[in-house]
Amino acid sequence: MKTPYNALTKIRSFFRHQRRLPTYQELADIMGFASKNAAFKLAHKLIEAGYLERDSKGKLIPKRLFAPLPQSGIIKAGFPTVADEDITDLVSFDEYLVHHPEATFVLHVSGDSMVDAGIHEGDLVLVDRIQPVKTGDIVVANVDGEWTLKYYQKSGGNIVLMPANKKYPPIRPEQSLEIAGVVTAMVRKYL
Repeated sequence: MKTPYNALTKIRSFFRHQRRLPTYQELADIMGFASKNAAFKLAHKLIEAGYLERDSKGKLIPKRLFAPLPQSGIIKAGFPTVADEDITDLVSFDEYLVHHPEATFVLHVSGDSMVDAGIHEGDLVLVDRIQPVKTGDIVVANVDGEWTLKYYQKSGGNIVLMPANKKYPPIRPEQSLEIAGVVTAMVRKYL
């Protein structure tokens, strides 16, 4: 059997290209196994090691699929100080950013209505479908048949979706409102 490191490399590559984990048959194919049974055994080892888990339907989902990175201390964003580089811990972005992997998805942001909340065009937002919605949360919502990203405000029984840019007006649903999830994190790539 191939080494777990080799398997993780191939699974990570599949995930980056397909935006999902492989089925057991696909896992057998990418690993060069003759049967799905070998893929099932490999998946079981990776689940026991904490890299993967199964959702409620039995599909493989990431748990700690990507390697933890060293946390090398704290950097002040105020006045410059002498930096001490000392690895204090390991941080897994899977665990740090995603609390409900089976219910979390990523969206690419288009537009500038949330810039004052620090969310810019081109950013990625992580959205949790099962996080309870409360006033002040940033939500992904379908309002009268159109999708948007806004602050959720509830006042007296009325729901208002508020932009974080003065150029845009508040949105008040006229016919329908569906909250798809709560934004739990934002990712911006500088390079």
